[in-house]
Amino acid sequence: MRKWPLSFVATFAVILVFMSLFFFFNLPSPLDLYTWSVKKKQDFDTNSTTDQFVFDSFGGVVYRGVPWRSEIGKWLSICGSTSSQLDIVENIYGKDCKNDCSGRGICNQELGQCRCFHGYEGEGCSKKLELGCNLPASRENPYGRWIVSICSAHCDTTRAMCFCGEGTSYPNRPVTESCGFEIIAHKGANFTKADHSNIFTTNASKDGWCNVDPKEAYTKRVNYKRQCDCKYDGFAGIFCEIPTVCTCINQCTGHGHCRGGFCECDRGWFGIDCSIPSWLSSLRQWPDWFQPSTIVFPSNNKQENRSVNFKAMVKKKRPLIYVYDIPPEFNTHLLAGRHFKYECVNRLYSDKNRTIWTNQLYGFQMALLESILASPHRTLNGEEADYFFVPVLDSCIIVRADDTPHFRMDGDHMHLRSMLTLNMYKKVHEHISQQYSFWNRTAGKDHIWSFSWDEGACYAPKEIWNSTMLVHWGNTNSVHKNSTTAYNADNWDRIPSDRRGDHPCFDPSKDLVLPSWKQPDLGVLAQKLWERQRANRKIFFYFNGNLGSAYTNGRVETRYSMGIRQKVAIEFGSTPDKNGKLGRQHSEDVVVTPIRSSNYFNELGNSIFCGVFPGDGWSGRLEDCIMQGSIPVIVQDGIFLPHENVLNYESFAVRIHEHQIPSMIKILRSLDDALVDLKLSNVRAVRTRFHYHDSVLLEAKRQKKLFGKFDDFGVKFSKLEKYDDVFSTFLQALHYKLHNDVWRRDLDDHRRNLGVPKECLKRTKLKVHIQRS
Repeated sequence: MRKWPLSFVATFAVILVFMSLFFFFNLPSPLDLYTWSVKKKQDFDTNSTTDQFVFDSFGGVVYRGVPWRSEIGKWLSICGSTSSQLDIVENIYGKDCKNDCSGRGICNQELGQCRCFHGYEGEGCSKKLELGCNLPASRENPYGRWIVSICSAHCDTTRAMCFCGEGTSYPNRPVTESCGFEIIAHKGANFTKADHSNIFTTNASKDGWCNVDPKEAYTKRVNYKRQCDCKYDGFAGIFCEIPTVCTCINQCTGHGHCRGGFCECDRGWFGIDCSIPSWLSSLRQWPDWFQPSTIVFPSNNKQENRSVNFKAMVKKKRPLIYVYDIPPEFNTHLLAGRHFKYECVNRLYSDKNRTIWTNQLYGFQMALLESILASPHRTLNGEEADYFFVPVLDSCIIVRADDTPHFRMDGDHMHLRSMLTLNMYKKVHEHISQQYSFWNRTAGKDHIWSFSWDEGACYAPKEIWNSTMLVHWGNTNSVHKNSTTAYNADNWDRIPSDRRGDHPCFDPSKDLVLPSWKQPDLGVLAQKLWERQRANRKIFFYFNGNLGSAYTNGRVETRYSMGIRQKVAIEFGSTPDKNGKLGRQHSEDVVVTPIRSSNYFNELGNSIFCGVFPGDGWSGRLEDCIMQGSIPVIVQDGIFLPHENVLNYESFAVRIHEHQIPSMIKILRSLDDALVDLKLSNVRAVRTRFHYHDSVLLEAKRQKKLFGKFDDFGVKFSKLEKYDDVFSTFLQALHYKLHNDVWRRDLDDHRRNLGVPKECLKRTKLKVHIQRS
């Protein structure tokens, strides 16, 4: 080589370097080799485990039929479906509670603490509370000023609810709000004067209530007061004469009785839904997520405190979720004490105890909690858990705040619902950090909290901000830096920084946005509007909703919708405003109207694009659009919408910046037809990810067990092909986070079997073979 010319040596060296780089970047990585070997051994689903990542036309990686954000889709495609079952040791607890909770509560046999019924507290539930219905009286207001619980009859002080009471023909008939007070024509109820002469009358010619025989009233032989009704849960019929099943979490899983929202568990069971077996429970009745089990009895049967009597070995896949059994004042008491049965629940029950689905948008909290509690990913072993779910039902605080004397927004809460809720979350944090060892291991980073309110987790106390927040609306505060709600009681700007800290409302690196609850609709299901092709959609752009003060009955607050709906209406309004004006750029195929259509879903299904604008924070418009197959047009800067930080929104939605509102329709019309068709196709693919299908099936199974056959909704939804829904997407996102969150690298996890190949634990960029879908 010494005799070779210098130029030849240099050329040879360059070629050698290029060849080295070529082989370095093109030889299979260990992860590729592993995937190839697995594929040779097993027949895996082509959408889940392949030796290629399937990229769609928008840069998203397709996993199980939908486009994910690139890095998430890559990991799920190769590692998400290779998770293996593990032997997880579950503890069967048997701690006693003082006086067996005096028959006024349920014993948490993990901690040996009582979970008292509404209206009782103290060790052993020994103390009965006096929860009045009325605020302090005055000469002007002998029953106190108006609140929801105001009562001129008999107050049940265990729940602050009003009933007819003893001495009447129907003592358990509710006397809610205006029912018990005089009615002034065209003005409504006068809450300073009781209407005892009517509600307690036995005179058939007067408008009675507490002594009215339903049979006589139905045949019109007697009169009754029309302002009286059955707002409380557990009653049906005009006269509340038919007792019904109340709504409880998972309906107490068949191991207890629902007391208006609180599960009174059978002996041997405990937990928020009576799903946790104790040493007294029958092995045959153990829940599905506890099966199949191998029982491991202790070698020494003489355990004095019976803290753990035996263990069960159960086959499970990660991620594993531990659900805290927190005091009921933070969840089931809020259910049991609500004064309007339709609020904060996703279902009620008819006079025949058949399921009535609600359109309560805040019902997501109940649906999600029930799915977690019944999931095979649930564990009772906190040492093995990957995540810790804290079941606070803040959706019920929205309707409970300020409704009874014992549940008020004054004092330390500064007359703010947001502050009242912050203080409640802070109390829960204090409870779990003092009663359990799990919080301090990671400073709460592996904990999950849900926030259902309009602006999300803006009002979360600073102590829990390390955790994962589940919200409907992910305001990163990059554009809208302050509270955007028009409801002053929810404004979080006034909350002191020593309580709230200085965190944003949403952190896309750790938090998740979940869809709102939408009522299962058999009519919409039968029509399959989402399958309509572009040629059959005659409306180019559609939005139906409140457009502000320029329209009759419009919201008058300038802060409403951050002014976005109002700006859209000025440009494209298709309904005349109060001054008879249409939008400056109105056209026949663009519908922007505040007049709610009786054919709303059909009109969405007839639209190519639909508007997704904020309300007082989030609204359910995105879910409406996607469920009917219309392309969402999102106008809200700096806001993440449901699944947006895990799914690739560019594949099925269009984002328009707020300053581009005047050009919105022009931008949409400029999109290529093939691109629009592709987005419509992707909307159809992702739509199931915005439906709480698992929750519907859980209820269908409960009803079948009770009545021996499925209800109509159970028949229709059970026949649907198994698909990934909101809960499946949530679990897949947690699985990715479990193995890719940076903070977990420092955990001492080497003793735990995580159920995936070691190659999947390396948090390095994955080498890919690109295939365009």
